[in-house]
Amino acid sequence: MTSQKKYISWTAQIIAAVILFQTLFFKFSGATESVHLFTKLGVEPFGRYGAGITELITVVLLLTPRKAWLGAFLGIGVMSGAILAHLTVLGIESDGDGGYLFILALITLLCCSVVAYIRKGDFFAFFYTLI
Repeated sequence: MTSQKKYISWTAQIIAAVILFQTLFFKFSGATESVHLFTKLGVEPFGRYGAGITELITVVLLLTPRKAWLGAFLGIGVMSGAILAHLTVLGIESDGDGGYLFILALITLLCCSVVAYIRKGDFFAFFYTLI
């Protein structure tokens, strides 16, 4: 991987990790907005805790150089679910946030997609070692 790709990947990894990490406090502390969103989805409290744990694992993987590809794929899955929830049940604008959570999910999805693309060699190398 060239130094330019490494720089782009690390920038995307850090942006995605920061966005995911800052939402953990709200999920684990039972913040009113977070409880309301997961209640609206019909999965409160276990969905909120499950999403929080999954996002925490994603952050750790994104910040681990050899496992960043795995964190990227996990992040793509989590953010795809969040975006789908916004498009179907929650609405793009939820509780008057101006679409802030939806935009953060899109940014995180984009960053994780960039990391997955740049680090696809690590992904294929992992599966090659299994053969």
